[in-house]
Amino acid sequence: MVEQGQQTVEHSPRACDGALARAFGFLGKRWNGILLATLAHGPAGFSDLRRNVAGISDSVLSDRLTELTRAGLVSRTVHDGPPVAVVYELTASGHALAPALQELTTWARENLTEERCRAER
Repeated sequence: MVEQGQQTVEHSPRACDGALARAFGFLGKRWNGILLATLAHGPAGFSDLRRNVAGISDSVLSDRLTELTRAGLVSRTVHDGPPVAVVYELTASGHALAPALQELTTWARENLTEERCRAER
């Protein structure tokens, strides 16, 4: 049961929580979760991220970093040069996701083997 203003709205216990749906919608977008997990190991430049996230194109990496920055999960800092350097790192909100991402990683290692994933394709 959730109170909205003067009304009380009944929710089925099977109904998906809207916050969870938003989280999976955002983190489920290709590369977002991977980039956040990569940045959980410390700040990185664009080239570092491109090297460490196999298969991501420069344009998609740029788009995802912009999206993660707008969402307040990643900060972008420009260091004057020469050469000019841009560094990306998790914000406090981004760091708050790190334990959940680590738990998902542990679960995947134990329950979502590569063989099972290939069998599903």
